[in-house]
Order: sequence, then C-alpha cells, then structure tokens
Amino acid sequence: MIGFIFGLIALVLGAELLVRGASRLALTLGISPLVVGLTVVAFGTSAPEMAVSVQSAWSGQVDIALGNAVGSNIFNVLVILGLSALITPLVVHQQVIRQEVPVMIGASLLLWALALDGGISRWEGFLLAGLVVGYTVLLIRQSRRETAAVQAEVDAEYSEAFAAPSKAWQRHWGVQVLLVLAGLTLLVLGSQWLVEAAVSFARYLGVSELVIGLTVVAAGTSLPEVATSVTAALRGERDIAVGNVVGSNIFNILAVLGISASVAPADLVVAPSMPVFDIPVMVGVALACLPVFFTGARIARWEGALFLSLYAAYSLYLILDATGHDALRGYGMAMAYFVLPLVGVTLVILAWRHWQMKHNV
Repeated sequence: MIGFIFGLIALVLGAELLVRGASRLALTLGISPLVVGLTVVAFGTSAPEMAVSVQSAWSGQVDIALGNAVGSNIFNVLVILGLSALITPLVVHQQVIRQEVPVMIGASLLLWALALDGGISRWEGFLLAGLVVGYTVLLIRQSRRETAAVQAEVDAEYSEAFAAPSKAWQRHWGVQVLLVLAGLTLLVLGSQWLVEAAVSFARYLGVSELVIGLTVVAAGTSLPEVATSVTAALRGERDIAVGNVVGSNIFNILAVLGISASVAPADLVVAPSMPVFDIPVMVGVALACLPVFFTGARIARWEGALFLSLYAAYSLYLILDATGHDALRGYGMAMAYFVLPLVGVTLVILAWRHWQMKHNV
C-alpha cells in the first residue's frame, strides 16, 4: 500500500512538472499557447496512464496495461465529467460535439475491433500511434485557422496559466528543461512503484490484475484529469473541463495503448472478459456522451449525477464478479435488461426532444 501511495504521488507530481515545464518551454520558444493547450496540456494529463501502461506492457503485466487505459476512459467520462457537472452545468463547445466526441467513439470502436481476436499486435500498436500523430497534426492545423478572437481568448487563458514567473532564473529555458526531465523521471519511477504495488495488491486481495487495473490503477492515474477538470469547472472554464476529458480519452486509446503494444516484448493478450464486457462499456460510455451533449450542448447537474451513479453500478459489478458473489447473476440481469436500457432510452428521448425544439418540429 505504501508503494502504491508513493507511486501515485510521484505520478501526479511528475505529470504536473512535465506539463508546467513543457508548456513554459513551448511559450519561451514562441509556440502559440493555443497549440500548447491542444497538445501539451491535453496529452500531458494522460502521462501517468502512459507511464503505467508502457511499464506494465514492458514487464509483462498486460492486464494492468489494458485495464488501466480502458478503466481510465470509463472513469474520465462517468466520474470526472459527473463531478464537474455537479459543480456547475458544463457548456460543451460545438467542435467537441462535431469532431472530438466522434473521434473518441471511433477510437473506442477501433480498439474493440482490434481486441476481438484476443490480442493487440505490434503492428496494430503502430497503427494506433500513427493515428494519434495524425490527429495532433489536425489539431495544430485547425488552431492556425481559428479566428483572431478565439486565438486571443485561448492565448490569454493559457498564457495566464503557464506564464513564466517573475524571477529571472525560473524563466530560463534550462530550468524549464530540468522541469521536463524531473517530471519524466518521476513518471518512470512512479509507474514502476505503482505497477509493483498493484500486482502485490491484486495477489493479496485474491482478485485479478485486470480488476485492479480497471479500478484502483485507473482511478489513480486519472488524478491529473480530476484536478484539471474540477479546477476548470470551479473557475468557470467549462470548455477546458470537457475538452480535457475527451482529449485524454482519445490519447489513452491511440497513444497509450498504441505505444504500449509497440514496445511490448510480445503481442498484448486481451483477457476474454474485455471484448465482451469492459470495452463495450467503454464504447457505451463514449456513445452516451452524444445524446447528453446534444441536450442544449451542455451537461446538466442531473446528468452528472447519472454519470456518477452509472460508475458506482459498474464498480459494484466488478467487485461482485471478482469475489464470485451470489448476487452477481441477478445484479447483472437487472443492469442488462432494465437499468441500462432505461438510461439509454431516456438519453435518446432527451436528444430527440431537443432536436425537435431546435428545429421547431
């Protein structure tokens, strides 16, 4: 447990140093804060997932590598967006609805398709990693076409967040490089400690490494996203709260799993339960964003509460399954045949009503 806690602390601190150092270094080199926000900040919050999954894949703990990425995506939408929406109703930018959410859904479906044969090969990892490079290039090209007003607004926002301190020594590029190196070092060390502790934790509790990866490790490595989105919601920066989650989910699938599969000594073996349960849940969570976001292009407080309730239900199912509890069968049937269909129908009806009101049908 001590190793797990120290690992989480190192991961969170390492991600913070990496984002701060890389962002300030980019600004020092004259890179637009808008580009910094779309790339360094959005992807930097997924650095713990990257470190843990790559370390796990390299050392042979494939279930933790896959469970961490898939579990983090489920956690990001249901818990982080849920908490953020409870703080304040979140306004969703139209680009997120038109582009980022469909990309997240497409990446989720692609991972599902790749996992159906029971493994993710090195070449499939190269494919995923190549797609994230293409997606990043697309974001940068789009940022250059933004209007002057949008550029000024985002530049002011990120310039304030990552502005160089007043002290001269902190503004030096050498200090910023040291921050990046320190962040990377902490990420590597933290990932090693956390993976070792997670494996020991799973053996002690008598549950699979996959369950630990989907729950404890996934929640732990999502702490930077929690901090970023909740803080943004409290400050009223609602686009950042939503964009951070969606962007991180895309990065988790394409970059985290792509690089993990690329560097692993062998193909990533997918546990039999993942293509039939965990990955479909991840896809369903991604699809649920569309009707929620369409209802007035915002996430209301009751929708945030619904997301949190769904995550509690998902976690309870994992616990019942891991412990072989007698209530598992009845609980699973109730969720599959009543709760989830009811939630789905409710979201679809809300989206349809909003579309009718918008078009005066």
